[in-house]
Amino acid sequence: MPTSLLVLILALTTAAPSLTAQARPAAPVRYEIAFPNRVHHEGEVTIRFAAVPAGPLRVEMARSSPGRYALHEFAKNVYRIQATDPAGRVLTITRLTPHAWVITGHRGEVTLRYTLFADRADGTYAGIDETKAHLNIPATFAYAPALAARPIEVTFRRPDPAWAIATQLQPTTDAETFRAPNLAYFLDSPTHLGALEVRRWEAGPEGRTQRIQLAVNHEGTRAEVDSFATLTRKVVDEMATVFGELPRFDFGSYTFIACYRATCAGDGMEHRNSTSLTSSSALRTNMLGLLGTVSHEFFHAWNVERIRPRSLEPFDFSQANMSGELWLAEGFTNYYGVLTIARAGIVSPTEYARRLTAAVNAMTVSPARGFGGAVAMSEQAPFVDAAVSIDPTNRATTFLSYYTYGEALGLALDLTLRARPTPVTLDDVMRGMWMRFGREQTAALAPARTYTVADAQSVLAEVTRDPAFARDFFARYVIGSERPTYETLLARAGFLVRPARPGQAWAGDVRFTEQPSGLVLASPPLLGTPLYEAGLTAGDRLTRIDEAPVMTVAAFRDRLAMHRPGTAVRLTWIGRTGERSATLTLAEDPNVEVVAFEEAGRAPTAAQLAFRAAWVGSRIR
Repeated sequence: MPTSLLVLILALTTAAPSLTAQARPAAPVRYEIAFPNRVHHEGEVTIRFAAVPAGPLRVEMARSSPGRYALHEFAKNVYRIQATDPAGRVLTITRLTPHAWVITGHRGEVTLRYTLFADRADGTYAGIDETKAHLNIPATFAYAPALAARPIEVTFRRPDPAWAIATQLQPTTDAETFRAPNLAYFLDSPTHLGALEVRRWEAGPEGRTQRIQLAVNHEGTRAEVDSFATLTRKVVDEMATVFGELPRFDFGSYTFIACYRATCAGDGMEHRNSTSLTSSSALRTNMLGLLGTVSHEFFHAWNVERIRPRSLEPFDFSQANMSGELWLAEGFTNYYGVLTIARAGIVSPTEYARRLTAAVNAMTVSPARGFGGAVAMSEQAPFVDAAVSIDPTNRATTFLSYYTYGEALGLALDLTLRARPTPVTLDDVMRGMWMRFGREQTAALAPARTYTVADAQSVLAEVTRDPAFARDFFARYVIGSERPTYETLLARAGFLVRPARPGQAWAGDVRFTEQPSGLVLASPPLLGTPLYEAGLTAGDRLTRIDEAPVMTVAAFRDRLAMHRPGTAVRLTWIGRTGERSATLTLAEDPNVEVVAFEEAGRAPTAAQLAFRAAWVGSRIR
């Protein structure tokens, strides 16, 4: 295959929207990256700034990245920084902050060069080696904030002519050069260079189809990619039925950019017209797991990329980005990611029931709901979304992921709406959000309108024609932290919420480390559990239950199994003040699981099966 075709095979072939002379700045910012030392994970970056206004030019590396809410300080991997003018004269660079520099004496033109170290291929960072260059753009390229409105041209110099380029950027006549209309779009455009297998198809109604592309860098077979593409296509088609249409992709195409190699870190990251998918696992052994990430990220093409919280638009690349709407933006996406796979017939309704267990169980046993509802948990994202710190926290007790919380609320709201006297569905709510906040986009490729928590409540009121219901649901479950009655809600579909380990004595869900001197608590006991109430904490070394030595996890479990819930036992452990003992009253294990009635030996009624089919069945007619 010709080299140029290998690159162009992933190019977004529909012509870009025209820009008027008034809208297009005269001088684009031009980027280039090459990989002469890829074996040591380095890229060489060149940026050319033309028609620079008089005065110092400020250049920055991003501190955060779209789809991530914490700080990542990408400047830490940039070195050998040099600036010159067109004549090659070295310009003065002053570092103002850890992530910002000022260039002076430029006379209107600056060429900036630096080396980038990149050895983490995922949706947040960048990974360069002999098999690939997987680039998250904020982790790769510096930028001048004052020139953010200018168009971008970027050239990716392939170190191997057999490599292809996968990106949502607009192609040009040069197979290695692409465009972005502005800095915001550029920073939102992950790009992969490597040996790619590509599958493409048309999706959407006749006369308005758009191209969907799956580009995979992996260590498996062509047949595995074929199978994965077939499943991905089912997800795409099924998901479009929720909103009644695909988004209008900016250049007529959407690309799944996947790297499944041992040197990749597991991640999925949404973007306007693409998603970055990375994993160290293989299609051969984990196709369904990888498809789950595909499904979640594609739902984001509507929800968060276009139906966008006001708190995230415009995205601030210099700060952590806090949003109280992530229970909807991420959590509802989690809900539909799993539901769509079931609706597409890829997993059975009974398997789907089991997949609901994690969210329902978390809402049942986590003490975090005592510290806030869905909005409060969403606002914690800058502390937990791949954020790095070394001091211990108490988040196991005080935080429940907005992914899980929102998924559980999406499930509860959907089932509640379907059981109302005048039934509607969460699909109707999401379509209402789409029509009001997502469908219309600006010429700058951004949402025309963004939403708040109050706006989401307003859409629910409009869809149900019941403002009191919407107000009550948000007060109790979104702002407040009540647990929905999943037992009743799921029973309507013939799904059973039952104890996961009925009648078993339980001291608390905690991780242990086995050591020769005893069993060490590797995580803090959760608030309210028997171990917590007895006074144990992380780092304590459990030695005996009653008079029996406990040196292994198996021995600990065996001793508990000898007792019934409500039994008092004597624990002995070594803590920070020496040996201690306390009486611990065992509880019944509170963890629950979700199963279909059929798996519990019950026969669902015709009404329950009809409800289940209306909920979990395919929407494609």
